[in-house]
Amino acid sequence: MTRIRIGRRLLMGALIPCLALCLTLLGTTSVWAAPHHTSRIATASKIAWLAFDGAGARSGVNSAETIITPSTVSGLHSLWQHTLPSVVDGTLVEQPNVSTSGGVRDLLFGTSLTGTLFALDAATGAIVWQAKHPAGSCTVNNNGSPACFTTSTPAIDSRGTYVYTYGLDGYVHKHVMATGAEITTGGWPELVTLKNFDEKGSSSLNTANGYLYVTTGGYPGDGGDYQGHLVAINLFTGAQAVFNVLCSNQKVHFVEQPGTPDCGQQQAGVWARAGTTVAPDTGAVYLAVGNGDYNPGAFDYGDSVLRLGWFGGGIASGAPHDSYTPANYKTLQQQDLDLGSTAPALLPLQNASLTPAMTVIIGKDGILRLLNRRNMSGKGGPGHVGGELQDVNLSQYGEVLQQPAIWTDGNGVAWVFIVNNSGLTALTLSTDASGHSSLHVVYHNGDGGTSPLLAGGVLYVQGDGVIRALNPTTGAKLWSASIGPLHWESPLVVNGRLYVVDDNGVFTAFGL
Repeated sequence: MTRIRIGRRLLMGALIPCLALCLTLLGTTSVWAAPHHTSRIATASKIAWLAFDGAGARSGVNSAETIITPSTVSGLHSLWQHTLPSVVDGTLVEQPNVSTSGGVRDLLFGTSLTGTLFALDAATGAIVWQAKHPAGSCTVNNNGSPACFTTSTPAIDSRGTYVYTYGLDGYVHKHVMATGAEITTGGWPELVTLKNFDEKGSSSLNTANGYLYVTTGGYPGDGGDYQGHLVAINLFTGAQAVFNVLCSNQKVHFVEQPGTPDCGQQQAGVWARAGTTVAPDTGAVYLAVGNGDYNPGAFDYGDSVLRLGWFGGGIASGAPHDSYTPANYKTLQQQDLDLGSTAPALLPLQNASLTPAMTVIIGKDGILRLLNRRNMSGKGGPGHVGGELQDVNLSQYGEVLQQPAIWTDGNGVAWVFIVNNSGLTALTLSTDASGHSSLHVVYHNGDGGTSPLLAGGVLYVQGDGVIRALNPTTGAKLWSASIGPLHWESPLVVNGRLYVVDDNGVFTAFGL
């Protein structure tokens, strides 16, 4: 993993025996996450935006937005602007109608580079409360400088009660969203890494089906003793499962060598912005690995896409349920062309009798790979090489570090939007009469930036110094405004507002 800056700067516990009870406690009406997981609030028409790109499948689509639309977006203007005490190098999540000591508020939440969780009033931008989980004595690779940091985005549970954030102490923390009070019972805070100086929770947290998913990757420069792993935490019991992408047969938190337990292989990470995606039809958990050795006989899955169970675990042996590894995996490793620079982006189901459920993955090499997400290598299990349904070469546009967005238009056509530093590429999925599906480039333009978001039929791309609203089917600009510099920050559009944080720590709200 190489950090590119555009701007300045435990084993699983017992499962809940009755799934119906889980659903009752969660307040949901479906076993699996909705494709874009914009949970509706019963007392109002407002929605909650639970995680980066929407919880669960992370489609990057808010189809519930009805205020800012193609016909109204040109009327957006700045409502207010504040400078936060520290930079939020990610995006924001929102929970409406929270009963606080100051009245009922819509709250936004963001995690800063320094480990502070901010609760912000969505109407004014004012800080309602903040909880600090700083680095303390933690420094990157234990070399004295810089201090440990995170680029993670918090997540909200579907009950609208708690917000979860990665702390620089190597734990994920649980806070009451109304007050900021931290929960310190029932296993919380939950351990994420015992080597927070060599690896960090850099990806966005995800919630689905009663679990919180947290992944780890290395720091810039890819130094130190780290393996990369997923921690899946049961939000009812506090029990957790650990899946290591190297030495996956060891379902534990590793310590630094020469201590034990540890793994002889090093420096694979799960560092994509989305971290994990969760299939809405099966609940399976998908992630992609950047760097690291690929040797399935030794339970090492570098530069691979992995499918895990909905509780975040593999099969009894420790292997994933399924895997995909490109045939040129050795070249990807040697040239630092991480396959896992993005997470698998799940496509909507097509004709179920003819066409498999599919996902796409694009990495630093710029090759977009279309996969059968229920049989990724085509060989019926993990540990095989190749098997993609299609390769689309987009390498002329450079490496991709931003999470794609997946949208279905009014005609039922599935679109894939890929943004990187050089621009925006839009593709559509077509399926012929025999059920064969393929992706085709519709357009490419120079509107580069970070992970795109589509809300109310408008595509938003945050670039370096600019936020743009685009027509998704043509790429034509509908509106734009000047903002500050950019790193991993990406926009949020929810409940009639556009929120942007930039790499100067400036927080801006736009409305009609």
